[in-house]
Amino acid sequence: MSPDIPDEYLQTFVIECRELLEQMEDALLIIERDPENPEIINAIFRAAHTIKGTAGLFGIDYMVEFTHVAESVLDRVRSREVMISSALSALFIEVHDHLGTLVNHVEEGTLPTEEVDARSKRLIAQLTQYLDTPITHEAVPSSDIAIVVKPKMNPVQGDVVKTDYWHISLRFGLEVFRNGMDPFSFVRYLSSIGQVVQLVTIIDAIPPADEMDPESCYLGFEISFNSDADKITIENIFNFVHDDCVIRILPPHSKISEYERLILELPEQEMRLGEMLVKCGSLTPTELERILRIQAEQADEEDAPLLIGDVLLQQKVVSPPVIEAALEKQKHIKETKKAEANLIRVDADKLDDLINLVGELIIAGAGINLIATREKMADLFQSTATLSRLVEEVRDSALALRMVQIGGTFNRFQRVVRDVSKELGKDVDLVITGAETELDKTVVEKIGDPLTHLVRNSMDHGIEPAEVRLARGKPVKGTLQLSAYHDAGSIVIEVSDDGGGLNKARILSKAIERGLVAEGANLTDKEIYNLIFEAGFSTADTVSNLSGRGVGMDVVRRNITALRGTVDLDSVEGQGSTVRIRLPLTLAIIDGFMVGVGNATYVMPLDIVVECIELKAWASNEGDEQYINLRGEVLPYRRLRDHFGIKGETVARENVVVIRYGEHKAGLVVDKLMGEFQTVIKSPGKLFESGKGIGGFTILGSGEVALILDVPGLMGLIEHERT
Repeated sequence: MSPDIPDEYLQTFVIECRELLEQMEDALLIIERDPENPEIINAIFRAAHTIKGTAGLFGIDYMVEFTHVAESVLDRVRSREVMISSALSALFIEVHDHLGTLVNHVEEGTLPTEEVDARSKRLIAQLTQYLDTPITHEAVPSSDIAIVVKPKMNPVQGDVVKTDYWHISLRFGLEVFRNGMDPFSFVRYLSSIGQVVQLVTIIDAIPPADEMDPESCYLGFEISFNSDADKITIENIFNFVHDDCVIRILPPHSKISEYERLILELPEQEMRLGEMLVKCGSLTPTELERILRIQAEQADEEDAPLLIGDVLLQQKVVSPPVIEAALEKQKHIKETKKAEANLIRVDADKLDDLINLVGELIIAGAGINLIATREKMADLFQSTATLSRLVEEVRDSALALRMVQIGGTFNRFQRVVRDVSKELGKDVDLVITGAETELDKTVVEKIGDPLTHLVRNSMDHGIEPAEVRLARGKPVKGTLQLSAYHDAGSIVIEVSDDGGGLNKARILSKAIERGLVAEGANLTDKEIYNLIFEAGFSTADTVSNLSGRGVGMDVVRRNITALRGTVDLDSVEGQGSTVRIRLPLTLAIIDGFMVGVGNATYVMPLDIVVECIELKAWASNEGDEQYINLRGEVLPYRRLRDHFGIKGETVARENVVVIRYGEHKAGLVVDKLMGEFQTVIKSPGKLFESGKGIGGFTILGSGEVALILDVPGLMGLIEHERT
């Protein structure tokens, strides 16, 4: 690796490589199911080719050497000389993983270890086997020229030569003899750079005998030519008769795929079609000049002249597939340039700094608004209202910058499901819905590990072996579903399977055995199912590479809780299970609803607030003061004063904030309602770690601190008190 490359450039290279490897992995997982799809094959080839080319720019020779072999095999796959098989697909997944390892070494600035080098050599040896596969071509005739006299000939089908020979079409001008040229001398000269396999003399231009001029040339040749020479070398043989002849040189079939590859390898910069074809060698400069001349003549004769691509097709100078490849390359370059013009890479830390500054701006704006209200300054109050609106728009824009689609995270599990399926010997289909659902980048980064635990657990414990599924009347192939959707200001992620479901009796028995539940305890189904999230809990009789040690599910709940989210589980024995994760859309700034209890101020997310009512108007005088009858709906409630142990007299007019979180609905009784408030969420730190019901704090405009309620925690307590 070159030591002169700046670190920031290498970092960009690493980021781009990982993006390309992600695209390659997605394509490889699709190609296993659809091996004939040319677009997917091209996508894999493009990823490998781009990684090789960029690595070459940085002088990362070990990566270039390895990727070159993989690219060569992919090139043969593109030209259908090698067919995709399950073995080749699995090999390329190994290649993908190894490229990821090489990228890690680039990022760390270290050379590959001996173990990594050995793996490179092993994979190169496996790939080379596909390069050594013989390619069958049509048999080459003897060295003698097979001469056939035929009045007319059309050896080219659809303007594409179907053999691996060059096809040269010559129509000599009438003045060739007078200019001292021997037409057959050019054919003999061709033999010096290759082999004339077949020559057909075209005599259809010869006039009747009484009209013939003995000094005029009426001959034409159609030649099959076997040579490794390039097109311009062949064309140069006819330099002396170019102006007086019609010469068309069509490449062999194998050359067409080579030209397509060369076009694909051209730099990502805008070029004219003719320039692109000259650079790849399918069109010579002389041919280009002639085509441009023809195009100009047509422009003089017609109002709407043909495009150069149409002229090339009309004159049959370049094969249609090559022109199509060049046009596709042009389109790709334009789209890439347009996309690059619309996108800019921003360091995540800079985005975090922006969010923090917006948060401070919100707090400062609230302070100014408070002063304007207190001093009754109408003009200032109006200005602060405008400022608040603008700050809210800036906040929304800043948060939108951090929002990413969850589809990228979901797609990673295509590989997880594939690998685990092979390890367990189960056939499992992954279904993804809601991939376009957006949430905060920080949440996306931290949700990957919990989801991995859940997916692997569903495949190991949930989905049954094939023989069990058949016995239960289910399809042999199991289904695992990942879905995401928005609900009441939160994002809900579900991991579902159509497996055997959970055995309630077995879970309860294990929980009692481990002392997690007292014997004889009366638990609801949901409470029994949620026991699997307890630390050390496992119903597996054997320990496997995937599960059975009692770790993982408790980590899932701990990680979800750290993101201010909740996780619960539904299951139907014999039919399957669903783990439901509910997370906040963002961890930074929210629209809040502020309430007061005594001298304390609390904030809850505005999205979960359904309505506000007066307690006395709906509360019953009977019972234990834990429920209200809200228009026929029995609603549990809890006083925040009691929950936080706040002293002092109860106000005469208590209010109930009706909140909904997921499927649950409850009321929180407060002293006063203080309205909407843009809330900057700050971490509660270790001081409040043990405090149930507190999810963080925010700073008010007055400089005072308001606690942010942990609504999922409060809802859990209320639900627990009901049972």
